[in-house]
Amino acid sequence: MEHIRGETETAAKRAKLSAGGGGSEDRLSALPDDVLLHILRDLGTTSAAARTSVLSRRWRHLWALLPDLHFFWDANPNSVHGALAALEAMTDDEAPPLRSLIVFLSHASPDSLAAWLPIAARRLAGVLTFVDMAPRNDAREDEKGAFELPCFEKATAMSFDLGFLSLALPPSGVFSRLTDLSLDGVQLHGPCGIGEAASSSRCPSLRRLTVCNAQGLGNFAIHSESLLEIQLKKSCGLQQLTIVAPALKKLMLFFCFSSGSIPSQPVADITAPQLELLEWREAYDPSSVQFGKMAHLELLGTTFFLVYGPDGYAHNRDCVRLLRHFEVVHTLSLVLAYMSEDIEDLGEPHYLMEDMTSLPDIKFLTLLLIPNGHSFGASSFHVLRMCTGIRKLMLIFNTPLDLEAETACASGCICDQPPNWKTEELVLQEVEITYLRGTEHDFALVKRLFTWATVLQTMTITFHRSITESMAKEFCQRILGFSKPGICVEFYVYHFFWKKVLYVPEN
Repeated sequence: MEHIRGETETAAKRAKLSAGGGGSEDRLSALPDDVLLHILRDLGTTSAAARTSVLSRRWRHLWALLPDLHFFWDANPNSVHGALAALEAMTDDEAPPLRSLIVFLSHASPDSLAAWLPIAARRLAGVLTFVDMAPRNDAREDEKGAFELPCFEKATAMSFDLGFLSLALPPSGVFSRLTDLSLDGVQLHGPCGIGEAASSSRCPSLRRLTVCNAQGLGNFAIHSESLLEIQLKKSCGLQQLTIVAPALKKLMLFFCFSSGSIPSQPVADITAPQLELLEWREAYDPSSVQFGKMAHLELLGTTFFLVYGPDGYAHNRDCVRLLRHFEVVHTLSLVLAYMSEDIEDLGEPHYLMEDMTSLPDIKFLTLLLIPNGHSFGASSFHVLRMCTGIRKLMLIFNTPLDLEAETACASGCICDQPPNWKTEELVLQEVEITYLRGTEHDFALVKRLFTWATVLQTMTITFHRSITESMAKEFCQRILGFSKPGICVEFYVYHFFWKKVLYVPEN
């Protein structure tokens, strides 16, 4: 009986709370705003928080006081616009400025963005992230016209992934607090270019600029006193690049001077005296590309070099030109590529490594190998013999996730030439190998590295993601057989295909 009486009393209390206590405010709604806002934040999305407005008059606009509005997969343009409109209806005293606005939508239209972005521009005083999750096409034929991005005077960081919607940058206004700007999947329209909009007159605090998969760059000219990093990637159609950035530390260009798949003559004038990192994975001609003084350059990355191919291959010519331009650099990132089936029709293949006759004076070499099933010992040796003073070598094997998708080359392949490759003794102290697959080509190079590097102290090997622990055990024993006393060798494998963990082979 006591048990039944207790359950009855508890149910009565819940009913009283649900009814508002006979007309009085329920206990939950009586909590302070900061406690209730904490509860709303824990709901995860703004859409879920907004649905609490039906609980009572006390909750009706409470969600709009959240400093972070997040709309994910359950959102639509109307819910985003409605939420921001409710926020706009409040006075500045009633609703604090937005600290962050994150919006994930699918198949957003220019009109839907134009409806809520101006409200966000007036309210936001922090970070804006927008992602269109629709499958990407090179053009959005279903959406005509461009929307104009309003000026976000108080935003600190903005990231747009537009799925190739058309975008017009604002011709006026100052993004006075903006430090980070990222544009991905945009078709640029209108008279104002990115360079103009991101220059110091419009973005006086901008520190990082990233443009990826953009169309319509044209002539890109930027003058910035504040920029520290510029990344331009896979944005075809760049015709001319002008950068004046006295504080710039990092500049990365990848496949922008091209029309479709055809590289074009690069025209660039770079003034960045404090530059420390330059990744120029583009065509390079010293007659049309001017780098200016770069006395502080620490890292240089080049376009790929084709190991075997037709004589006079343009990529190789550009790579060699760039390597000759810089005499001393601490770290060099070099890509050696082997012909795949889709480019083997370029002509009779020849061994092209002899065209690379010199490298800058370097201490750290990152060598990215794209073997496509071929032997890479001779080409790696060719590079190493030109930089015998390096202290650290990082070898990265760029291979398919599915090892069976990469077929080994046929017997008697030209990649076996020249057969007697070796180098002088290296002063390497540290070697790091990533995505080792355990082929005979892999083991041959690892064995010779132990022989060449007479003062080697550590070697770290991370196996390819598809290598199981049983396979790793076998490979470890074989590699340890090449090692010498006093060398620390560490092995890493992947668990569940993504988590890298230290692997200690059993004795």
